[in-house]
This record gives sequence, structure tokens and C-alpha cells, in this order.
Amino acid sequence: MSVPTELGYTAKHEWVVIEDGIATVGITAFAAEALGDIVFVEPPEVGGEVTAGEPAGEVESTKSVSEIYSPVSGEVIEANETLEDAPETINSAPYEGGWLFKVRLSEEPSDLLSAEEYTKLIEGEN
Repeated sequence: MSVPTELGYTAKHEWVVIEDGIATVGITAFAAEALGDIVFVEPPEVGGEVTAGEPAGEVESTKSVSEIYSPVSGEVIEANETLEDAPETINSAPYEGGWLFKVRLSEEPSDLLSAEEYTKLIEGEN
């Protein structure tokens, strides 16, 4: 399973890419595969605040319900509305169309894992 090198990661299996102070957040392919078929997504509310390391929403699969933890702090400016009708996009394209939400950063994240560090983490879990 390839891990995109241009993204940052959390130990709880979220990914983030930051451009011009806006962070786009999703869950990793490893997490999507572990969850199984995703059937429902509850992203954080647009206009609300998220805090790095704190729960920000939920992903429900045929196996379980898992919390989404925000890798960054700031104001939620967009949620991926296409996931309402097609939550399975997270399984098929976790790093492209399966992103979950976007945040205007209130501070730069400091504890993200590199692709190499995240790969070591998931290899240890297999």
C-alpha cells in the first residue's frame, strides 16, 4: 500500500495537506481498508472549530463506527458534500475525492508524521 509522500499523517490514520493556510483532511487508505465498506460520514460542521488531536466527526462502515480526529486546529470552512451520497469514495479514492473537510488553520500543526514515519507505524500494526 503506497503512502503519498506529499502529505502529513497522524498516528490515528488521518492525512492532511496544507496550502496557503488551508488544511484538507481525510483518512488514510490503511484506515479505509481496515474499516471496510464505508456507508456514512459525519464531518465537522462548517463554521465550527476543530482542535488538533480531538474528535471532529465520524465515519461509519459495515463493521464499525470510528471517530475522525482532526490533525489541525482552526475553523472548518468546507465539508466534502459528495460523501453524503457516495461515502464509498473514501474507500476508492481516500487521497483524492475522499477528503473529508477543510480547515482555515489557527496555528501550524507541529506533530504530523512524515510518509516514512507513517509507513513504519502501519507496518508495525500489520
